[in-house]
Amino acid sequence: MPDLRILRGKEILAVDDEPDVLDLITELLPDSHITPARDYESARRLILTREFDLVILDIMGVNGFALLELCRERESPAAMLTAHSITAESVNKSLKLGAVSFLPKDELARLPELVAEILEGLAEGKSHWEKLFQRLGPFFKKRIGLTWEELENPKQPPYMY
Repeated sequence: MPDLRILRGKEILAVDDEPDVLDLITELLPDSHITPARDYESARRLILTREFDLVILDIMGVNGFALLELCRERESPAAMLTAHSITAESVNKSLKLGAVSFLPKDELARLPELVAEILEGLAEGKSHWEKLFQRLGPFFKKRIGLTWEELENPKQPPYMY
């Protein structure tokens, strides 16, 4: 179990076109400072002008992969969030484009633990991907039919910030 105290005072940008998801993220991470963005342009402007400890990007509705590339250029760690795009292709694309993790909306109840793990990993210079698949392996096996070992290039960690 990660130490949830790492969430205190963290600056997190949450990008999703669904206001209820942004509200839930804010509710689940009360010790962090959550900046919400509901569209691509707002998120782009924030990424270009502010520093964040973590950016949480919805894949659908806000052009999440384009924002992920911008985060990589700005060296801002980003995790992908999705409900409908949980496919082997989207997981692999997230990994290849430098996402530090992949957060299924079906698992939002675990968001504090997952974000704490991501932040701990970033502090140690480690990828969260393998730990994510250890924690949510049955979920990913059921949804995309793959384990960590079966992903494309799982030994190659994503871009580290």
